[in-house]
Amino acid sequence: MLKATQAGLDRILTLELVRVTERAAVAAARLRGRGDEKAADQVAVDAMRSELNRLPIKGTVVIGEGERDEAPMLYIGEEVGVGEGPEVDIALDPLEGTTICAKNLPNSLAVIAIAERGSLLYAPDVYMEKIAVGPGYPDGVVDLDAPAVENIEALARAKGVPVNEITACILDRPRHARLIEDVRGTGAAIRLIGDGDVAGVIHATDPDETGIDIYLGIGGAPEGVLAAAALRCIGGQMQGRLQLNTEEKIARAAKMGISDPNKVYRMDEMAKGDVLFAATGVTDGNLLSGVKFGRDQISTHTIVMRSSSQTVREIIARHQDLDKF
Repeated sequence: MLKATQAGLDRILTLELVRVTERAAVAAARLRGRGDEKAADQVAVDAMRSELNRLPIKGTVVIGEGERDEAPMLYIGEEVGVGEGPEVDIALDPLEGTTICAKNLPNSLAVIAIAERGSLLYAPDVYMEKIAVGPGYPDGVVDLDAPAVENIEALARAKGVPVNEITACILDRPRHARLIEDVRGTGAAIRLIGDGDVAGVIHATDPDETGIDIYLGIGGAPEGVLAAAALRCIGGQMQGRLQLNTEEKIARAAKMGISDPNKVYRMDEMAKGDVLFAATGVTDGNLLSGVKFGRDQISTHTIVMRSSSQTVREIIARHQDLDKF
């Protein structure tokens, strides 16, 4: 029986999570490039929920497809698992980058994180302002409340390079016009992405491979918690602030225990304790290869991580029993 111990979650859960993201990724990949975001997302949700309900856990979705009145499955507060085993919080995105998948563009993923009960930020499905860098820098090298110019310059000093050798990853959205202008004004470069800011944050942890040094801007709060969970395992720094800019959003957040709408959350406040994180590629990308369909097998590429051991594993699987999907 899987169990929670004083050392944290049973490590057997690591492989169980891989099965969850693999199944969601394969389901979504069958619809990539078809132009139907809703259909791709729905099959990924169905597949992930089905696999989660096989796990011997008492799981509660704290970051999911939305609140109960707007999401029929994997909604915030939904209980999953067989109802026996460790009590865990679950953050998930069955299809990170629905538009990316529909257009068959890079970096669409199936993503999940679990932690011991009470360890993941329980927040409404709203926007979140974020800043993130990878490991190897002094604590506090960047600050969400500091201007973008100061953060870029501080990061360049810490890295020991000119500002023009820094590259920032930012979602390509009209709301970021001023941010993009400010960053480019420093001489730094920008990698604009159309979607998929979980992958965007993770890319900042390995600039030698990805060419990205820092993630900046406003994206989804669910993706923020998932990215924080990943950084807890890989290393790095991240801060986030929920965009509770209406009375209705403030009231929704208050029901979830959030009393300060302006609070800046550190990485270890969004995802604390022992955290497991897994992501499987749906489409090819910088982080993971996408699902490949052969005549007699299906291939998947997954990254799975654990915070307590700082272990990062890549699993390339060849599935020959096609009926399980």
